[in-house]
Amino acid sequence: MTIFLDTGPLGLITNPKRTPETIAMAEWIYDMDAARHNIVVPAIADYEVRRELIRSGKANGIARLNSFNAAEAGRLLDLTATALLLGAALWAQARNAGTPTADPKELDADVLIAAQALDMGLPVSAFVIATVNVGHLSLFAPAELWTDIKP
Repeated sequence: MTIFLDTGPLGLITNPKRTPETIAMAEWIYDMDAARHNIVVPAIADYEVRRELIRSGKANGIARLNSFNAAEAGRLLDLTATALLLGAALWAQARNAGTPTADPKELDADVLIAAQALDMGLPVSAFVIATVNVGHLSLFAPAELWTDIKP
């Protein structure tokens, strides 16, 4: 299974504070790795987490994000032109169907995360987006609460 991380779970990974939620996330990542699932960080999710870490001066969080992304070859998934084109089509489709996922003036990272996952060309049964916001992402691609994804 390929698991794409949305910004919520990715933010927990970068958080150096030891809270019940960050500990649970660390254990979840360990379990997913042990089960040989492929963990992928879409570049747009990295961007959303990284910009806030930079803005708030959280050097430890940036270091943790860099380390996590570098832990496996190919973990950080580049945002390609084809994913952007697909994202634009998904965004327009959702708008026209009356199911927008963000303000019309926003970039709408959820659509781009879904587009990055779909652009990989995997069968929908072979991947899932791990998130804390199933509602928006599941309009476009398989998405589950990270806590519901089991090894």
